[in-house]
Amino acid sequence: MRSREALAHLAACFDALYVVMGEAAPTLTNDAYVVRTFESARAMGEVALALREYLDAAEPEPLTSVNRVLEDARAGDGSGAMLLFCFSVVVGPRLLVSLRDVREELTLSEEERALTNQASGVLVAEILAVGEVAHDAAPEEDERWQERARALSVALEDAGYAESLGVSG
Repeated sequence: MRSREALAHLAACFDALYVVMGEAAPTLTNDAYVVRTFESARAMGEVALALREYLDAAEPEPLTSVNRVLEDARAGDGSGAMLLFCFSVVVGPRLLVSLRDVREELTLSEEERALTNQASGVLVAEILAVGEVAHDAAPEEDERWQERARALSVALEDAGYAESLGVSG
């Protein structure tokens, strides 16, 4: 895979996060999660835009599997807890692995390396911010909630994204 193809794939992943979280934020019922979801969406949108501008590309088609798990997370929990869980525990870590794989396995220009480093930094900051917001929340003891949360990870595993979002050399 060439670096431009990898960056386009990453842009599609960040775009899926931006679109789904941005659309979800004003519909959520937990005020703290509304703010966190909006801020995370904005940060993911900035990364997606930076990648698109570098690639001189139009808005990418969001990665279907990522889009689907985010939408599933959004659908069953109006508070936003499941969506933030999906972002910070299911999708985010896989995206970080993909970013690492791109840096380690492909030959990148200095600008491309800087873009992937920046994307990783933004993603880590947002995952940590979700953790701060969720820190004061009561632990989720509803077995159905836990089953749904696990199903999100299984859906990505079944799509071939067990450890990353598929960007490797």
